[in-house]
Amino acid sequence: MTVITGPQQYNTDDLFVDLRTTVGHDLYLKVEGMNFAGSVKLKAAAAMVAAAEAEGRLRPWSIVVESSSGNLGVALAMVCANRGYRFICVTDDRCNVQTRRLIEAFGGEVHVVDVPHPETGLLGARREYVARICDGNADAISLNQYENPANPAAHYAQTGPAIAANFPNVDVVFVGAGTCGTLMGTARWFKQHRPHVTVVAIDVEGSVSFGGPAATRRIPGLGMGMTPPALDRSLVDDVVVVSESETLRMCQRLAMRGFLFGGSTGTVVAGAQAWLNQHGRPGMTAVTLAPDFGERYLDTVYTPAWREEHYGTRARLTGRHTLPAQLPTVPTTAA
Repeated sequence: MTVITGPQQYNTDDLFVDLRTTVGHDLYLKVEGMNFAGSVKLKAAAAMVAAAEAEGRLRPWSIVVESSSGNLGVALAMVCANRGYRFICVTDDRCNVQTRRLIEAFGGEVHVVDVPHPETGLLGARREYVARICDGNADAISLNQYENPANPAAHYAQTGPAIAANFPNVDVVFVGAGTCGTLMGTARWFKQHRPHVTVVAIDVEGSVSFGGPAATRRIPGLGMGMTPPALDRSLVDDVVVVSESETLRMCQRLAMRGFLFGGSTGTVVAGAQAWLNQHGRPGMTAVTLAPDFGERYLDTVYTPAWREEHYGTRARLTGRHTLPAQLPTVPTTAA
């Protein structure tokens, strides 16, 4: 029996999905959303709040203000509700409506930025907005997930060891690159404890994290409009960049097998498959991470009209899992 007093105290860390029938390789998907926040961001949120409390930065009257594309906002809203802090999430118009409502359900406030910074895009605009709130209110603090050492430390302490414990013979680990907290914490653990394991970062087209050209990104989660402050390239062995149309096709493939995951999961699985198609060898064992589930993306990733509007035929799934354009009419019998 498991008994908890706070929602951040529960997080399943040893659930994996075997993706061999989907991608044709020994690839195992670590499910990170089996917690009350519904995503991998619970680890960072709980760790950053705990660190701020230990440092004396958070007091009973404190206001936590944070920039987030969605999932960290939900996790922080939940943790702050449990700990008694007011929470303000600064996001942008890519954040799903359901995600905003979840934040508000926990008592958080959502401020949406829709005008990008001329150089650093929407992310830069969000961070400037956070700074203005904190500068104008002595009780407001930003945990600054982009540079907070507690963010990667949570994955160094939990995610890396959990993968190694469940797959002692793992050869390659694929991690999506957003703020790079998950990537850096997991990569650092493997470089220090299993240096023979290959660590591959998965990024998305339009992100500048690894030097690619900036472009419009519509699926929140992975990618950055600036070089992530936490990124240490020496900890990453390879990088795969995935288009958002590939992300959408992989999400549909997974859904057709009964697994409804978020857009970031579609990206990392598509990137892992592409890397394994080129570099995989018989007997190689690979692990990647599923940051969240797909319910928050029903109005975007899993809506055909939205996919067609933004990606056209590029987002269409082809092959044996494709549904016919028009289902046959079922004959009716007169009463």
